[in-house]
Parts: sequence; C-alpha cells; structure tokens
Amino acid sequence: MQQEATIEESLEHKAKAWTSAFFDEEIRNEVEELLQQGGDALADAFYKDLEFGTGGMRGIMGAGTNRINKYTIGQATQGLSTYLTRQFEGEQIKVAIAHDCRHNSRKFAKLVADVFSANGIDVYLFEDLRPTPELSFAIRHLGCHSGVVLTASHNPPEYNGYKVYWNDGAQLVPPHDKNVINLVRETDFSNIQFEADEKRIHTIGEEIDKAYFKAIAEQSMGNAGKNDLSIVFTSIHGASIKSVPPALKEAGFSNIHIVEEQSEPNGDFPTVKSPNPEEPEALKMAIEKAEELNADVIVGTDPDGDRIGVGVRDSNGKMQLLNGNQAASLLTWYLIDQWKKADKLSGKEFIAETIVTSELPAVIARDYGVNTYYCLTGFKWIADIIRKKEGKETFIGGGEESYGYMIGDFVRDKDSASSSVIFCELAALAKSQGKTAFDFLIELYMKYGFYQEHLISIVKKGRNGEAEITQMMKNFRNNTPVEIDGSKVIQTRDFETQIETLENGETQPLDFPKSNVFQLITEDGTRVTARPSGTEPKIKFYFSVNQKLENKEDFTSVQSQLKSKIERIVEELGIS
Repeated sequence: MQQEATIEESLEHKAKAWTSAFFDEEIRNEVEELLQQGGDALADAFYKDLEFGTGGMRGIMGAGTNRINKYTIGQATQGLSTYLTRQFEGEQIKVAIAHDCRHNSRKFAKLVADVFSANGIDVYLFEDLRPTPELSFAIRHLGCHSGVVLTASHNPPEYNGYKVYWNDGAQLVPPHDKNVINLVRETDFSNIQFEADEKRIHTIGEEIDKAYFKAIAEQSMGNAGKNDLSIVFTSIHGASIKSVPPALKEAGFSNIHIVEEQSEPNGDFPTVKSPNPEEPEALKMAIEKAEELNADVIVGTDPDGDRIGVGVRDSNGKMQLLNGNQAASLLTWYLIDQWKKADKLSGKEFIAETIVTSELPAVIARDYGVNTYYCLTGFKWIADIIRKKEGKETFIGGGEESYGYMIGDFVRDKDSASSSVIFCELAALAKSQGKTAFDFLIELYMKYGFYQEHLISIVKKGRNGEAEITQMMKNFRNNTPVEIDGSKVIQTRDFETQIETLENGETQPLDFPKSNVFQLITEDGTRVTARPSGTEPKIKFYFSVNQKLENKEDFTSVQSQLKSKIERIVEELGIS
C-alpha cells in the first residue's frame, strides 16, 4: 500500500508542475480537472512520457506528459531541430510539413513550423491538408533535409500524431531514429523555441500537387479498358480527397464516382465507427454506391491517405472486399508481369514485404526471377532496403498486410494514390478480357497455392493494458508448442533476441533490427506471429495457412477448410 501511495504522490507531483505559469491557461485548467478527478484519468495522462518512437509519436490529445499537446509536440520538434542542425552543420536546413484532417492538426502543423523557423530552419508548409505520401514526395522534390506530418492515421478521433521523415523521403531508421529520440528526451520544455520567424515559413500547394500527380501517372503500365472501368471512391472524411481522384484522372480514368457523404474532411469521422479501410464497415457506403451504379471497383482510404481498401466483383457479379494480402498479391503479380511484358526484367529487380505479410507475393516474384527482401513491420524498413540497394538493384513494389503498398520509389512510403491507380489499371485490364480482378486472384491461387491469412487484434488500454501486453508476449515466447494443428513446429524466430531456432535445436542469428516480435513456422508452412502494435494499445496475432487449389470451382470449399484450420489454431493456442 505504501508503494502504491508513493506512485500516486509522484503522479500528483508531476501533474502539479503543469499548473505553473509556464504552461498556457487551457493546459493548466485541464490539469487542474485531472488533479480533482485523480485515479486512472490522472495516471494515464502522466504515468509516463509519451514515447517518441522510431518514427515519431502517436497518442490521445490533451494535457499531460503522455498526451499529444503543444508541449510534447514542441519538445519533439526542438529535439529534431537540434539534431538536424548538428547533422547538417554549415548547410541551410529545409523541412517540409503536412497535416491531415484530424482535430488540431492544422494548429499543430503551424506550431511545428514555428519551432523549426525559430531554430533558423526554412519551412515549407502545405497550405491545407495533404496525404502523408505527398509529404514524402515533397521532401525529395524540394531537396529538404527532413519532414514532419501531423497525423494519427486510422486511430480514433481523440488521437493525433507526429511522424518524422529524413531527406530520402522515408521515415527515420538507425542511426537517426535513436539519435533523435535521445535528443528529444534530453530537451526540457523550457528550452523549446516557440517564437516563429515568419520569414522562414513558406506556403506550398498546387505546384507540388501537379508534380506528384505527374510522377504517379508515370508509374502507369498500360491503358487497356480505362475508360470502361467504373470506380467508386471514398476518402472516409480524410486527406486523400486531395490526391486519389486527381491522380486517377491524370492516369486516364474518367468514370470516377465519389461518395459525397464522406468526401468532406472531418476529424470526427461521423459516418463510420472507425476510419480504417481494413474494417468492412468503413466501406459500407462505398459498397452501397457501387451497387447503385453497378460499379466495378471500390477504393477507400484512411485519414492520412496512405492505406487503401479495395473491393471488386467476383465471377458471379457480387462485390468482394479484398484483404491487404490479397491486394498486395495482385499488385505484385501485375507489376512484375507488366515489367516482363515490357522487357524490363534483367534479374536485378526486387520486391519487399514485411515478415507478417503473405508469402504469396514472394512466391510470385520467385517464379519471375525477381528477388524478395523481408523486413520488419513498417514501410520505413522497405524504404531502408531501397536505399541500401540503390544503384545495384531496382525496386518494383512492396507491401504489407495492413493495406499499405508502395509502387516504385518516387514516394518512400505507402501511398494510396499510386496504389489506387495501379490497382484500377489491373482491374481495367481484367474487364477488357471479360474477367474481374477477383478472377485474376483465383488464377494466382491455382498457380501458386491458396494462401489464407487472419489477424486478431486485442486492445489493452492504459498502464494496466501495457503490462498485460507485456505478459502476453512473455507467455507466447515461453510456451512454444511442439506442433500446431498436427504440424511440427520447425522454426521459431525471436526478433527481440535476434535468434532463429530450428527443429533440431540449432540456432542462428536473425539479420533484422531488434523488435518485440515472435514467430512460429510449421512443417506445412503455417505461420503464427505475435507483436505489440507500435502505434496503438494493441497486441496483434497474425496467422497464415495455405494449401493447393486445383480448380476454380473448389475456391469456396478450400477457403472454408483454411478458415477452419485457422480457427483450430487460435483455439489451440488459447488466443482471445
């Protein structure tokens, strides 16, 4: 009891510091309310400092050290400014800044611009909301040293975030990530330079938009059936209303129908429970409009416009939403096949995917003589591979199961606009042949094997939830089964210890950065992976199983068998 009292006293002392005259009135008033409430509300706001992770921060907006607010954002920007000044000594440093539709995103973006400019850094601030991938593009287009986007992706409305990019347009990777994190942690709130040098803040917009759309159109691989394809698009109240429709038009698509009820940017996301295209409910209005118009394709994006969800009609004309692995497999096949037809494959091309993504893209690539490189979850690691291979091998495309894809390397992050263009191009090709994109997918399954994946996300909020997630990972590591659904476990991969253990007990190092991820692989190719989310209070379990598909007519029965297999595995491992 004494220890618990001490913890509560420490939290109260930490919170009372935020009621001093240094902090603005709004923050002081909010902290006073938290002090009156006490309990979990106070604890969650102050029990730790909001983590500036390897890409930036994401959290609930409000007062406190564990919240997104003027001071935590200012601290991050001051630390980043210090690092840029040291890293590029003698150069006039330039940064680009973008923001999405979330509450306070514009205010925070201007705050970030103010702090950078006060540190003698030239700032290029978008005039209005823009999708995250356009920020990545702008950094290289303008020759910037770094960039920041204010976004919390598909998190609930009460969240916001701060994502940092380096001069190659990719998110921070070693050694820059750790170096920036250390400087942010060392930065006292009193050292934040909030007074803007307005002469250093420059507004950008239309010129960057045009260059971005032109670069997307240059990724086009063909024109078959573009005028005949009917597309329904929804931005789900997000920033991609600024990018996807004009990018599709620039690429030659003309039959585009926008879900108007969801086209207005709105941080409350009033028409959906969650603005996440991974959730079928988020695309409900798009499906309804597609049925009304008898459209061929649905495209929906998350709030900051880097992820896409897609739907296509099956052989019977029914609209089917594809998961992230299915879309990634189709995009991989289409890109590589078009490269081959254009006689562009030389044996020095590659794709990239994360360790929790389906094996199907890699199997397809292997068949075409294209290399596959694996990385940890997050497109910064795909971009890191591109950087390391530059001048030696050529990147075709890459993806991850969570609905993100990168087409070419002109944007060094997942990009819904270029992905929408290429996916619609693929669908238009299918229609010109009297097929659908779903027919193409089944043909891939018949040729390479039917891969079925499943994801379970378990939400655990607050400091108690964080402890529960830690214990769940510990249990998963310490209770490794000998077999899963009757198939021997032949390989375990612990990315935290960076050790791979084989069936005979032999171990070998894993050539990956350290990460809290644990993976099991069985004799029949089943994979089970556990990892805590780096951006949400969740632990995620990924499942992948596969078997042959001999005939198109067997699709439904084989899919049912694979889903049943996953259900058995989930029950066997006690995951709930």
